[in-house]
Amino acid sequence: MTGTSPAAIDLETAFDGTPLRHPTRPRSRYRPLAAVRHFRELLKDKENTAEVFRIYDALPSRQFVPRVRALTLSPHGDALRRSEPFLPPILDDHDALRKTPAGSVAHAYCDFMESEGLSAAGLVAESEKAGRPVYDDLVQWFGFRQRDTHDLMHVLTGYGRDALGEQCVLLFTHGQSPSQGHLLLGYAGSLHLKKLVKSRAPVMKAVRQAHRTGKACPPLVELSIRELLVKNLEQARAELRIPEPHWYRECHRIWREEGIDPYDLLAQKQEPELVSA
Repeated sequence: MTGTSPAAIDLETAFDGTPLRHPTRPRSRYRPLAAVRHFRELLKDKENTAEVFRIYDALPSRQFVPRVRALTLSPHGDALRRSEPFLPPILDDHDALRKTPAGSVAHAYCDFMESEGLSAAGLVAESEKAGRPVYDDLVQWFGFRQRDTHDLMHVLTGYGRDALGEQCVLLFTHGQSPSQGHLLLGYAGSLHLKKLVKSRAPVMKAVRQAHRTGKACPPLVELSIRELLVKNLEQARAELRIPEPHWYRECHRIWREEGIDPYDLLAQKQEPELVSA
């Protein structure tokens, strides 16, 4: 994007005339203090997903728009927008997903979402709590697509919704789409876990492996999700270069050996404190 003026970006459009960036969309502002404030709020309640989206807004990536342009202004991106204009209805149609072969990504996704009581529409609702306006542009489509594949990342990587699993998925996401928001949430959150839970579990090895895996895996946002869902899960992991999350599993093993519940790490009554990443 070097040398491209904001006004020129506003004039770029896809094949169907949708603007790359709507002229009324505000310019992103870098607000690190606001990000820290929202991170502190998230530490108090890790289920407050709206704070996650506020952190992303406060730490915008300069490479985000170039990534949007590279995909959406290409024939491949145009085809994706036509076949998958909005992912939640596709991902929440479990009746259709269950018709795929046993062992598919779709079956694993349904199992995960149903066991956790989740839905793609629910994630949309959580993101809307952040109060961000919606614009009819390619940036919006791309951003929604990144958001809506979050739980699919859990399924493909094997990381659960426990505290460590969420940090791992955040750093996997950074490997896919670098932003300081993912770094803050992933590494500062992991260091917070280490401070909160005294253990010999290799937390930092687990999150660093997730980070490397995200870098090696082709960006999921650029893939046909419909095609991915029908693939065999193990085949998909091999094609995407996603290995067994060894260090994550090792953390769980050690915690259980030490009498610590991996899914209840943050239940301890301690004052949340931001640690330096």
